[in-house]
Amino acid sequence: MRVLIADQFEQSGQDGLKAAGCEVFFQPGLKDDALAQEVGKLRPEVLVVRSTKVTEAILGAGALKLVVRAGAGYNTIDVAAASRRGIYVSNCPGKNSIAVAELAFGLILALDRRIADNVAALRQGQWNKSEFSKARGLFGRTLGLIGVGRIGREMVPRAKGFGMPVVAWSRSLTPEAARDLGVTHAATPIDVARAADIVSVHVAATGQTRGLIDSDFFDAMRPGAYFINTSRGEVVDQVALGWAVRSNDVRAGLDVFASEPAGGKGEFADEIVKLGGVYGTHHIGASTDQAQEAIAAETVRIVRAFQETGKVPNVVNLAKATPATCALVVRHLDRPGVLASVLDLISAAHINVQEMENIVFEGAEAAVARINLETAPGADLLAQIQGANPNVLELSVIRLDGA
Repeated sequence: MRVLIADQFEQSGQDGLKAAGCEVFFQPGLKDDALAQEVGKLRPEVLVVRSTKVTEAILGAGALKLVVRAGAGYNTIDVAAASRRGIYVSNCPGKNSIAVAELAFGLILALDRRIADNVAALRQGQWNKSEFSKARGLFGRTLGLIGVGRIGREMVPRAKGFGMPVVAWSRSLTPEAARDLGVTHAATPIDVARAADIVSVHVAATGQTRGLIDSDFFDAMRPGAYFINTSRGEVVDQVALGWAVRSNDVRAGLDVFASEPAGGKGEFADEIVKLGGVYGTHHIGASTDQAQEAIAAETVRIVRAFQETGKVPNVVNLAKATPATCALVVRHLDRPGVLASVLDLISAAHINVQEMENIVFEGAEAAVARINLETAPGADLLAQIQGANPNVLELSVIRLDGA
């Protein structure tokens, strides 16, 4: 299997792919037309990327079967275009959770102690202890979490280590789950904004979360509160954030921005970082040696599984639901041509197959096939299927929930 790696990637990961029998092409820095040309030239089955954008032109340039995002988010990949072409998109969730949580707390501490301003003053030959001694301290301050996935959960024990109570909101967080985590459940993001001295955002970039942190949210934040975003820039209304910094004395620590260069280097002209109350880093949340080694190992696992089984771990673009209305269950002897005869008759009846699986019993004498169909087969079709092959033992139709 040919694998093209178009971003920086750990040597351990490259070695692991080669050990799995893959032909590896390591060409970090490829992007846009150059990447599309290389995909067309090398015709890899697998493309591995980190921050590089994967466009429809790149997806259609060769014979790609799988794109692996060596990280958690995948908003730089045209997932819809990949789905139209039957290309798997996979990611490495959870492998950078500790690293991102560590950076989030680093930004909190940096804001509270104005660490960057301290350093800048010293480098300019200025000693101003009276100015930089005005820290609030974290002990007893309430940390608000927007999103309690893997990264958000890593924030909780760190907050407790600093003596900070935690209030949290997530679409999936229930009061019972919050109690188990040792945090206070908030019914809405606005409730978090009202209750917290520091807000840290940890949600994925989706259609539902785009602009989630808006002007109403910032209106609800306490004057002088801290705002941390290590998730994605699209989640925050940047105009509203700028207002909060200028007018409500909110201080912000940002690792992500609405407009970031596609690669590791590039021009950056986001006005938000020019505001005095904003500290910024270069989207480095996952960039620790520990996290990158873990992500490399997970990438190898994904590619190896695909190569050896045809199945892809952590797929993000399979349909959560299909138009199937029923399942045709075929109990049959495990003989050549049985399912072919069943599918031929279904096709002749112009019924679309949505999903199917065939489970073989011990001894490989009998099996059960489950075929999800868009339209329920009539009695005549069932009779044809039963009579077309003597190895078909029994048929049944199950109506699917929601159909």
